[in-house]
Amino acid sequence: MISLAQLHSQLGNDLHPATGGTVAVRQISGVHISELDDPTPYLEGGELLLTTGIPVSGGDAKVHAYVRRLVERNIAALGLGLGAGVDEVPPALSAACAEAGLELLVVPDGTPFMNVSRAYWDLVGREGQADLTASLGTQTALARAATQPDALPSVVKALAQALGGWVAYLPADNGAETLWPADNHTIVGQLRREASRLDMAVTHSASTFQIHGTDVVEYPVLVGRRTVGFLAIGAGRKLTRADRQIIMTVCVLLSLKAAQQQESDATAAALGSAVTKLFLTGHVDAGRALAPDLGIVPPTGAVRLLVMRGETDPAAASPGTDRELESRLRAGTGWPQVGGALQSCRLRHAAGGLSYYLLDTEYRAADAPPKWYDGGGATPSGPRDGGGNAAVTAVLSRPMPLERVHDEAGQLAAMVRALPAGQIVDAPEGALDPRARGWVAQLQGYQRADLVGTVRAYLRHRGQWEGAARELGIHRNSLRHRMGIAAELLQADPDDPDVAASLWLALRWV
Repeated sequence: MISLAQLHSQLGNDLHPATGGTVAVRQISGVHISELDDPTPYLEGGELLLTTGIPVSGGDAKVHAYVRRLVERNIAALGLGLGAGVDEVPPALSAACAEAGLELLVVPDGTPFMNVSRAYWDLVGREGQADLTASLGTQTALARAATQPDALPSVVKALAQALGGWVAYLPADNGAETLWPADNHTIVGQLRREASRLDMAVTHSASTFQIHGTDVVEYPVLVGRRTVGFLAIGAGRKLTRADRQIIMTVCVLLSLKAAQQQESDATAAALGSAVTKLFLTGHVDAGRALAPDLGIVPPTGAVRLLVMRGETDPAAASPGTDRELESRLRAGTGWPQVGGALQSCRLRHAAGGLSYYLLDTEYRAADAPPKWYDGGGATPSGPRDGGGNAAVTAVLSRPMPLERVHDEAGQLAAMVRALPAGQIVDAPEGALDPRARGWVAQLQGYQRADLVGTVRAYLRHRGQWEGAARELGIHRNSLRHRMGIAAELLQADPDDPDVAASLWLALRWV
């Protein structure tokens, strides 16, 4: 086992004695975080207990009672984190620990508890003490076999029944929670607040706290060093060693399932991106032929192309659209089903700093495929932007056949790049003339005069020579000369209403 002295040597000043001197050569069985007045029901003895000082914020009697309970539980040492609850070691705590013979250590302000927990497990790994993994060997084998679609709610229910209390699983990305009893939703908000307050996403340690007077223990579920969710248990009684073994088995199950889901979804996203790229580049027949072989059902009717700026890779998007983002998409595009269509969309592709989504206009909520696991992976779903939804900029096309996607994609990309950050809009009614992109390129390629600005001003003033010439600061005869050159380059009449409409919309985004 790891000793306090080893841990102090590993951490240096990040974990040092409160009164100076040397750290006792005493073995510790783990690192636990708790702000409960009495955390001992959740401790087995031998742990280094970390706290920000909330349990010792009362008078001397409360402090001495707290220390006495820890000593009676045979806690190896108490680590006090400065900066959050207290700025210095309370004299009463120092005196109580000295009197009871409890080692008191200090975690300085600015040092997260994560550093202590990580250092402990790094030492365990280096010394080959994989006791936990070895003890869960058979349970891990069982977990690998538990791949039925309803595994998560079944496991949560079984765990709650085994412990005689309630159990909740909360994805770290704020995805849908899984509860037993299923109607126990009143605890969800407080569970999320406690997880955030304790910063469990980076501590990788179990924590205990109270909700409505009931002691709750919450465990992070990890894939590697990344927290993908939290398993919270309210047993209403003291947990036994066997209870903890069952809980750890469930944590392993969830971790394995999340890792499998991440791998599967990464593959699915790559395949979906390949098919989407074919549609975006105009190879519609090839895309339709390839999609079924990859398990993708291409839309049979019209699609709407959503182009987004402000996220890096749709394949790395977290499950489910953020509620705020989904609300903004509905408001900005006027399509009530946009959020659901985005969640179920498998035709996604990222290129040039933009993300493209081919959305089925016939999407219905009942068509959305059920998902076993709603947290921690890159599921085929809508985009997220790390919480900065105001930074997402998007343009949604009108319904069109797949054959039109290639012609519209470039124009929509130009629009979304020109929009102010955070704006989400519908593309103009009706598709632009397919020649519009070529017209803009011809005008941009002319070097002897600013034909883009000239034509834009002419169209803005609806063909009125005087107003357009005044805006450009040139004589109307010069304007007539430029417009003659423009018409020759375009091989189209700018005064034709259909030409003028498409050309005006295309030039707005240049």
